[in-house]
Amino acid sequence: MESRPLRYFVAVAEELNFARAAERLGISPPPLSRAIRQLESEMGVTLFERTTHSVALTPAGAVLLSEARIALDALQAAERRTQRAAAPDPKLVLAIKADGDGGLLEPILARFASEPATVPVAVRLCGWHEQPRLLRQGEADAALVHEPFDHTGLDTETLATEPRVAALAAAHPLAARDCLTLADLGLRPGDVHRYLDEIRGNGRDLAQLLMLVALGDVAPLLPASVAVRYPRPGVVYRPVSDAPPAVLVIAWPQQSCSTATAALVRAAASVADAGLDRSTG
Repeated sequence: MESRPLRYFVAVAEELNFARAAERLGISPPPLSRAIRQLESEMGVTLFERTTHSVALTPAGAVLLSEARIALDALQAAERRTQRAAAPDPKLVLAIKADGDGGLLEPILARFASEPATVPVAVRLCGWHEQPRLLRQGEADAALVHEPFDHTGLDTETLATEPRVAALAAAHPLAARDCLTLADLGLRPGDVHRYLDEIRGNGRDLAQLLMLVALGDVAPLLPASVAVRYPRPGVVYRPVSDAPPAVLVIAWPQQSCSTATAALVRAAASVADAGLDRSTG
């Protein structure tokens, strides 16, 4: 199967509109429609249910969408990694969310520098949970990322598991308490990860988030190490006894054959096993 029909299919599947998909692809609708029908004929399945007013994926189409995304990402990743490997000064790209390294970044890089397979490391700062996409598309070789996230095509090693705290304005009524529960914050256990995504998924860095906390606008759940590493006037941190832990992992592509990436993973695991004080990061 060629990649072009898959790209056409993914565009239609994501837009659920042939005209919009054609515009996105830079072609006209008739050849796009013919290409999709040819793909259906070659595969012997119906991928879309079409009416005069709507386009919907069939169950077979839903399966192909998931698989096609993985296949296209793999092709794109292969091209990018090959190009980066041929660069005169190849680097290992480590993706992290700013302030999302749990204080481990500097000790990991220091430990990696002593490895025989060391190469220069380019740290790529990215948005909340962008790291898995960067790994799958070949834009990064490894990443520090907090659970949960889509593990498709990735291997991981857990580096840190720590309790969560609530960051509160000093004048907040709950700030007088020594310990909180999720119910105190108006949350149920199943709400936590959605709540975390809502709080941090809009591009805010930690400094911006803590400013909003001090103003009383938000009361986010954060890894406990943040309380040590980022003290701030007007903000207090209180443990939340029943919040799920914050789990930080290092992730890398399953198909990676890079000795440098393997060395970085070893360095990260070594730092984690040594129990280094994350508050010094």
